[in-house]
Amino acid sequence: MNKYVLGFFAFIALSFNAFAAITIDKPAPQFTLTDSHGQEVSLSDFAGKYVVLEWTNHLCPYVQKHYQSSNMQQLQTKYTEQDVVWLSIISSAPGKQGYVDADEANQLTSERSAVPTHVLFDPSGEVGKQYAAKTTPHMYIIDPQGSLKYAGGIDSIKSADIADIAKAVNYVDTSLSALLSGETVDKPLTPPYGCSIKYAG
Repeated sequence: MNKYVLGFFAFIALSFNAFAAITIDKPAPQFTLTDSHGQEVSLSDFAGKYVVLEWTNHLCPYVQKHYQSSNMQQLQTKYTEQDVVWLSIISSAPGKQGYVDADEANQLTSERSAVPTHVLFDPSGEVGKQYAAKTTPHMYIIDPQGSLKYAGGIDSIKSADIADIAKAVNYVDTSLSALLSGETVDKPLTPPYGCSIKYAG
């Protein structure tokens, strides 16, 4: 095997190892990020509450599907009204698709009538890699004790077609509904789908 092939496999191994392993029913990785209003926000701030993490990129057609249809906003409204914390996280690196500054992020929130608790910036990609976040959207649910209860796709149909939303099983909705009713999540780990996160490097 020549040095170029060996180098390729070494690169793949390093890229893979950059992502932490996440495990359902184990503690979710802790983090602190700055939000679109310049406030430092830590996961630990929300101990005792359910927390949704939504990895997002406003230029991704899969994200646009869920915002242009108001599907994402409806989920945000439904669950923040039940005291669930919703954190939208942008891990796009500077100069890459989906990167925005604070003013742009706030404008997007306003224009789309979105209601996340915070929009958080992760330009280094460190937090995204802690969670092994691969796509936009990529969704996670953390329980009041800080354990990860769901990780994966927003729903069951991997497309950018708005018409598919009504036909899909919304995994975030069914999982949160079950948890808030004291039940277990039926499918706690599902394949995410969407655009690859535009990490640095």
